[in-house]
Amino acid sequence: MEKNSKIYVAGHRGMVGSAIHRKLLKEGYTNILTRTSKELDLRNQSDVSLFFETEKPEYVFLAAAKVGGIIANSTYKADFLYENLAIQNNVIHQSYLTGVKKLLFLGSSCIYPKLAPQPLREEYLLTGLLETTNEAYAVAKIAGIKMCAAYREQYNCNFISVMPTNLYGYNDNYHPENSHVLPALIRKFHEAKVNSQPTVTVWGTGTPLREFLFSDDLGDACFYIMQNYNGKDFLNIGTGKDLPVKDLALLVKKIIGFEGQIVFDTSKPDGTPRKLMDVSKLESLGWKYTTELEEGIRLAYEDFQKNNT
Repeated sequence: MEKNSKIYVAGHRGMVGSAIHRKLLKEGYTNILTRTSKELDLRNQSDVSLFFETEKPEYVFLAAAKVGGIIANSTYKADFLYENLAIQNNVIHQSYLTGVKKLLFLGSSCIYPKLAPQPLREEYLLTGLLETTNEAYAVAKIAGIKMCAAYREQYNCNFISVMPTNLYGYNDNYHPENSHVLPALIRKFHEAKVNSQPTVTVWGTGTPLREFLFSDDLGDACFYIMQNYNGKDFLNIGTGKDLPVKDLALLVKKIIGFEGQIVFDTSKPDGTPRKLMDVSKLESLGWKYTTELEEGIRLAYEDFQKNNT
């Protein structure tokens, strides 16, 4: 990508898209296309077609998606499947029709089978059953990966896919019911501290292992991959390190300064027992994360206090 290349970041106001947008600006890119969901409904085929025909972006980062945690994924299955498929279909197909030079599609680590061997290697895709609580979202993301691969094979499009691990950071979603585990914990412990509550309840047993990547590290990785990778296989993006949810809760508790007790509600689902990414392929290309978890949570908490309190 040249500094004046026309680059479209789809989903630039979300956690992932905004991280990519910040990275491009930091690196001196001057011709970045963005549209809010009100300005451009990516679920609408004719609107997306008009946008691509009019603007003709040269490079596309497809970070737009309908996302959420366990409750949202379990409750709104039809919405997660339909909306994500619609967004992907429209953006990927129009990128092909208008001659986009390169597209990077962002998936999610939930695409892997629930009981796949750990750490998760890229070749484990479609080797077993998915976790039921986020199956609809996972199926949509798998379709996006396969769509990029099919357009590459049939039409020789340089469309690549990446699979980030669990993300947190700037512009995260802290909704009490629709957020992921780390932002949910930040909100819970903050509110408990402010309201002098004696306990904080955490879903599940606390034993599932989770890996977390800071949002700006993901933005850096996507930029690096866009510049340095043209392979047909998708790439995992993560830290290659995980920890139990219990230890995560204790770390968030310490950072926020909550003095009470943690209670684990074992009647609530744990989700997948472990989701650790094998990041050896990406590291062999020359990229590695830089933000350690404690530092990242502190930055995320500062951002939460600035924008959500």
